[in-house]
Amino acid sequence: MSADDDICIGEGFVGQGVNAAHVNTVFGLRNGPVGVAWATALATPRQGHVPFVAVAKPNVPVVPFTLFVNKAQISSDAHGILTWGAAQAGVAAGVAVAHEDGSLPTDCRDYVLIAAVWVNPDATDEEEVFANNRDAIASALAMARAGGPMLEDALVAMTNPTNPYFRK
Repeated sequence: MSADDDICIGEGFVGQGVNAAHVNTVFGLRNGPVGVAWATALATPRQGHVPFVAVAKPNVPVVPFTLFVNKAQISSDAHGILTWGAAQAGVAAGVAVAHEDGSLPTDCRDYVLIAAVWVNPDATDEEEVFANNRDAIASALAMARAGGPMLEDALVAMTNPTNPYFRK
C-alpha cells in the first residue's frame, strides 16, 4: 500500500464452523473515496447494523481509525457481546499484526480502514472468535497490500468455486 493507492481491498476467512471469521477490508486515504465511505457509513446506521470506531481499549481507537461494520444483524445479547467484545478485540489485534508485518504504512494519520466483520449469530467461543478475527484481518490487509490475489490463482479457484456453504 502506498500513498498513491486510492483504495486497497482485502478479504480474509479463518476458522471453521460457527466461530469462523469472514472479513472484508477497505483501506484508503481519509480525504479520498474511502474516507467518504467511512464517514457515510458511520453517519447512517441501519437497524441491526451500527458501524462504530473500533478501539483497542476504551479511549484508544485502533490506528488507522477503523470503522467496524457488522455484517450479521445482532440477534441476541450473547451475539452482541461476541461482536462488540471478542470480534472487535480481534480486529484491533489484527491491525496490530498488519503494522508489525508491514501491511500498513508506517504513518497512518492520513488513512482510514473499514472492516466489515461476520460473526455468526450461533458463535459460542470468544477466544476462537477473537483469534479468527485477528488472523482474518491480518490476512485481508496482507492481501490488500499485495493488490489482491494473483490472477492465475483466482482463475483456478473460480473454475471450481467452493466455500463453507457450497462445494461443487
